Amino acid sequence: MAVSRKVERELIRKHYLELVSEFLDSLNEEVLLVKSNEIAIPVVGCEGNEDYLVVTFKVPTGANKGTEPYNGHELALDYIHNLAEKERKAEERKAEKARKIAKDAEVRKAKEKNGQ
Repeated sequence: MAVSRKVERELIRKHYLELVSEFLDSLNEEVLLVKSNEIAIPVVGCEGNEDYLVVTFKVPTGANKGTEPYNGHELALDYIHNLAEKERKAEERKAEKARKIAKDAEVRKAKEKNGQ
């Protein structure tokens, strides 16, 4: 029996939502179905605060309503690249701040030396 692409995606999403829900339930986690594609899990943080972890299940169609298919592998590589770039920029800011602190210390030292 042939099904439409939309129905196929819905079946895939539903299957994995049920699979993950059953797994969490087997770990004695409370799983709350809050939307047709979303579950919420009550959690308690390390400070005793009560929150909910929300997990959303979707099968993306891609850009332009499916004309450019979604590529999870490509997006994962992009994410790794973006994280590395953020880390590099943070290191640059840290080095610049250290240079500025050193320069300011030199200026203060020079002022003290000149008796100001």
